Amino acid sequence: MPTLTFRRATEDDVADLVDLVTSAYRGDSSRQGWTTEADLLEGQRIDAVLLLADLRAPDSVVLAAHLDGSDHAVDGCVHVRRTGPTTGYLGMFCVRPSGQGQGLGKEIIAEAERFMAAEWGVTTVEMTVLDARTELLAFYERRGYTRTGEHKAFPYGDERFGLPQRDDLRMEILRKTVG
Repeated sequence: MPTLTFRRATEDDVADLVDLVTSAYRGDSSRQGWTTEADLLEGQRIDAVLLLADLRAPDSVVLAAHLDGSDHAVDGCVHVRRTGPTTGYLGMFCVRPSGQGQGLGKEIIAEAERFMAAEWGVTTVEMTVLDARTELLAFYERRGYTRTGEHKAFPYGDERFGLPQRDDLRMEILRKTVG
């Protein structure tokens, strides 16, 4: 199995991260992998302004993953943040489409969980997933996340999160005990 190395992303990584996240979730390039949201959302998934805010926020880290031998600066990433004394949030998780299906995503999630537990004492991790993404929900369930049945509204009208192609999108909250 290829080896991933992890580091904290910096402001110098913003352009590479925006390109990576966009390639994994939007447009034709995302169709190479299985994480595409191209049929649900068009437009951007993240922009430089939002990403810089994540990088600069307290208790917020973007972990960048590099695959040994890759020509890319960043092959995967995940945004983690502390949301409470023992709770954390995992989001903006992706693997470059050409690297999907090799177990890299499992490694990135495991590193994110390890990081939050070690750095912040997190024992519960939460995430939100489009509930229309049944294959992605199943992936997270196989990683030990539980569907809560709780939902958040999709931010319709905020183009920073994409242009919805359906009017029934909503986010389901998933949880996992870690540490």
